[in-house]
Amino acid sequence: MSYRIGIIAALAGELKPLVRGWSRQANGAFFTQRGDVAAIAVAEGMGGARAEQAVAIAEIDGPLDALASIGWAGGASCGIQPGTAYEVGEVIDAVSGERYAASTEASPIKLVTLDHVAGRDEKRRMAEMYGASLVDMEAATVARLARTRGIPFYCWKTVTDIATEELPDFNFFLDEEKQLRTGRLATYALTRPRYVAPLLRMGKNSKSGADALGQALRRWIDEGKYADSNG
Repeated sequence: MSYRIGIIAALAGELKPLVRGWSRQANGAFFTQRGDVAAIAVAEGMGGARAEQAVAIAEIDGPLDALASIGWAGGASCGIQPGTAYEVGEVIDAVSGERYAASTEASPIKLVTLDHVAGRDEKRRMAEMYGASLVDMEAATVARLARTRGIPFYCWKTVTDIATEELPDFNFFLDEEKQLRTGRLATYALTRPRYVAPLLRMGKNSKSGADALGQALRRWIDEGKYADSNG
């Protein structure tokens, strides 16, 4: 039996180690065939609307048998550290209050999805309100789309900024479609030296985290546990 897996990220850098050696499709998706498994990875940008677009691209050549949300996230708990791919057990939509269980082996990790970038104080509130370890802007949308399609949902995230890190308010640097204007952020940081070191750490954490995600997802594809979830 063959399987088609959609792997949804926000940014290309989150996918880079995973899709090394995969083919690039005309629609921007990355594709690999590993035995009976076709994996399609797509990064269309930050936020729920872009996640919906990414899923639609992943489905162009046929329905999916599983959906995975992967990528960078903010740490809401002091126990969550960079350089690790965390398998999420539950995703909570902060806007709707909807909760989505992931098809995973009883992971205690909870992630809250917001419609904006969470700062340090808000991450602490999410930890207090929901017991969340991570925050992001896309996973709940991917989880909802998996539920409506009746297919398993999986989630792996890695931390770019720990719970106590002080960073600029990234929401000031998002455009009308909630995409980050990196040039404006860089210019802002250069005139405020206290942010330079945290942003450099964030860049380093992003790279090591993407490497960890790539290793975790390659193992997951090869182990075929999504097939067990499909029955």
